[in-house]
Amino acid sequence: MSLRCHADRMTRLVARIDDDLAALVDELVASGAVDSRADAVRRGLCRLIDDHRRAGTAEAIVRGYTDQPQTDSEAGWSDDATVAMIYAEPW
Repeated sequence: MSLRCHADRMTRLVARIDDDLAALVDELVASGAVDSRADAVRRGLCRLIDDHRRAGTAEAIVRGYTDQPQTDSEAGWSDDATVAMIYAEPW
């Protein structure tokens, strides 16, 4: 498969950004941090999507523990084990 065929199947997004932001993106390109402006946009969108998904997962975990918190019997053993390991250290 040629690069041209792959590019033809990609969706094109058009966005306007201010000159200051464009200059900062160009600095990233010049420094080699990204390959191109398009690469910077793709990476930024991937990061935004990943951050959003992770936040949703974190909210679900917090909601789960809030709705059904651990009991002392479920969580206490780890505290006891930690104390025992500390006392076992030869310091």
